[in-house]
Amino acid sequence: MGFRVGFGFDVHQLKEGHPFYIGGILLESKKGAFGHSDADVLIHAICDALLGAAGLKDIGFYFPNTDPSYKNIDSKKLLKEVVRLIDNEGYTIGNIDSTLTLENPKIGPHIEKMKAVLAETMQIEINQISIKATTNETLGYVGREEGVNAQAIALINSKK
Repeated sequence: MGFRVGFGFDVHQLKEGHPFYIGGILLESKKGAFGHSDADVLIHAICDALLGAAGLKDIGFYFPNTDPSYKNIDSKKLLKEVVRLIDNEGYTIGNIDSTLTLENPKIGPHIEKMKAVLAETMQIEINQISIKATTNETLGYVGREEGVNAQAIALINSKK
């Protein structure tokens, strides 16, 4: 088979006073995502989508939150390693499609910068990445601004 598809999902709690990294950039926000790494929910979902497409284990296997070397790590470093792993398996990235779900801040003004950072990190073209955002219409943990989540689908192609 020449291509494979993978799905990724991630969620992080939002807390006052924490930085808010999404898509490799720092957003201005009163609340930020809390986690062992920099808690970049979008990059984590993309990592899992790529790993799943290649038939590899999940992000927690390769970068466990029990390992102090990953404490506060820039998630772009994790994504670079995931791209290396799928390259070693004989695959290249076809495209990434993703959706963020959060109430605030508004993501639209930041999407092009996120795409540029992610494209550079993965060494792909900007047009191979789609980032969309939606709210949860004030429902649930997202609606109460207690958390943020991201979903991603990755298409990878065999180099053979």
